[in-house]
Amino acid sequence: MNLLLTLLLLLFGMGQNTSNDNNSERLSSSEKNVKTEVEAWITSPTNNVLFQRQNISLSFGYVVNQNPTITIDPVKTFQTIDGFGNCLTGGSATLLHKMSTAKRAQILKELFATDANNIGISYLRISIGASDLSDHVFSYNDLPAGQTDVEMTKFSLEPEKADLIPVLKEILAINPNIKILGSPWSAPTWMKTNNATKGGSLKPEYFDAYAKYFVKYIQEMKAEGIAIDAITIQNEPLHPGNNPSMYMTALDQADFIKKSLGPAFEAANIKTKIIVYDHNADRIDYPLQILSDPEAAKYVDGSAFHLYGGKIEDLSKVHEAYPAKNLYFTEQWVGAPGNLASDLAWHVRTLIIGGTRNWCRNEVEWNMASDPLYDPHTNDGGCDKCLGTITIDGDSVTHNPAYYVLAHAAKFVRPGSVRIDSNLPDNLPNVAFKTPKGKRILIVQNNSNDNQQFNIKFNGKSVTTSLDKGAVGTYVW
Repeated sequence: MNLLLTLLLLLFGMGQNTSNDNNSERLSSSEKNVKTEVEAWITSPTNNVLFQRQNISLSFGYVVNQNPTITIDPVKTFQTIDGFGNCLTGGSATLLHKMSTAKRAQILKELFATDANNIGISYLRISIGASDLSDHVFSYNDLPAGQTDVEMTKFSLEPEKADLIPVLKEILAINPNIKILGSPWSAPTWMKTNNATKGGSLKPEYFDAYAKYFVKYIQEMKAEGIAIDAITIQNEPLHPGNNPSMYMTALDQADFIKKSLGPAFEAANIKTKIIVYDHNADRIDYPLQILSDPEAAKYVDGSAFHLYGGKIEDLSKVHEAYPAKNLYFTEQWVGAPGNLASDLAWHVRTLIIGGTRNWCRNEVEWNMASDPLYDPHTNDGGCDKCLGTITIDGDSVTHNPAYYVLAHAAKFVRPGSVRIDSNLPDNLPNVAFKTPKGKRILIVQNNSNDNQQFNIKFNGKSVTTSLDKGAVGTYVW
């Protein structure tokens, strides 16, 4: 009798549904699912399915039906992927650092660890000095009016030692290989034409001093145990309206690189990548102008883009003009209060799929964390509607649309993965990858107003599956 009761309890327990409210249940481990040749991880806002592995068996075979078919061609390869992630703004670091030690460790593990119950963010963008999502404006060389420091003798990372650097060190303890991109919102005010944090331009007489500023930044972050993989010259150089911000023409950026920054990096033996532009896709003439200057271009790894203007497809025009130079996607916000159905569909379709299909090596969502009031941010030009990937309220964490956008790519498309070819049936935008461990990954978004059955074809065999309207699926085999 005891044995029969035990078996009944075991069978009853195996039949229970998992809860969307508990992360360890949402990111279900393989032991809780049926064996399958193809794993399917789904987010379906219409059915309140939040990044769940489906408890179904999918196997390749010989299929005959009238469904649209996504055909994967692993022989045709494109760019290598550096990662998917967030901007760890100063405000994000402040909110994370204020959490209790245990709760911060828990959310950082969920975001950055690569095991079964976590999403494995693999790329971070941080601001060099304050961004408009810091709680105050600062640089690493702020001086009283009238003073200068062209040799950077007063350079100091001290403003970052309260929040950003400690949080980065905890992240690096979880994932030592995460790639970090640094972007300045402004040079120190004494280098600028208006001596102010907002707007103005870099004075040509301080080009060399600003190059030394970048060198000191990379060297001192390295001394803290933080490797900066790449830098951009200026966040949104054609938008001087944030606080902080700085206007920089393409000609000035090219001159700064070829006359000051490139030689300074070379002299200091710095291998950090130099990436240009870091602004919207509607002005691809900006990076093209820099890349057309051979003296500047020899120091440049590639170009970075946002998509508050322009079309994602225009990035391919930059690749076609300079195929040896890389492309990066470095920022896109989710506006508060957020809408999972529309935000998930647009960001996955346009950025995760569209960005990588147009040669981007990464995709970076904007703010990692905000509080319930969308703070912190600077005054007079700080974004007051930038929804975080997570909302932090003390020790309480809420998962927002960008979390699910990133989860569908970051968890599976690990750094070193290569994009492989796939066709585009109507209303089924998709992108495919091969991972360093030989897994194939297919990310699909159902862009129709109806549920959609479709086939995935690979090596002559197919598997049939389906997505609810607006849903996103990641398929792994």
